[in-house]
Amino acid sequence: MNSLASSAAPLDPARLPMHLPRLTRIAASLCGTREAGEDLVQDTLERVLRSPRRLTGDDFPYLARAVRNTHLDRIRATSRRVKTSTIDETLEAVLPVPDHTSATLQARDVLAAVRALPGPYRDVVLAVDVAGYSYADAAQTLDIPVGTVMSRLYRGRHRVIQMIEGDRASYAPAVA
Repeated sequence: MNSLASSAAPLDPARLPMHLPRLTRIAASLCGTREAGEDLVQDTLERVLRSPRRLTGDDFPYLARAVRNTHLDRIRATSRRVKTSTIDETLEAVLPVPDHTSATLQARDVLAAVRALPGPYRDVVLAVDVAGYSYADAAQTLDIPVGTVMSRLYRGRHRVIQMIEGDRASYAPAVA
């Protein structure tokens, strides 16, 4: 028996509640809303607990990867379904947008910009800026070198800033 197999321990369901806040933040940033994020975490934990798991080390990186993989599985499944439109979706274009505070709009702009990032940049930005991982933890969770985490984080943040500043410039009135 090798040393990795001997140090593997079963996933302890009693420890899952302590990871819920961080998992929910990750999932909400992937999905766009807290409610959808909570559903994603619930589906992920259901999948994880359905069959026994043996993990080496901390269980949080495994759970974070499982949330990401479940989200990707949902996206793939959704892309295979036939798209239909409802009357409610058509009315959204006609009805006025509810008044939101500036901070709420800015947060939505940032989250939309993060969601629009290419996958490798989005994963690193979510891990470090949303979930609060250290560079080393993000590198371990995403299975990439720490230097790659730092460069993707820099480039991802830079792209978010460009997208947000580009949006603001497009809404600014023209000066004659």
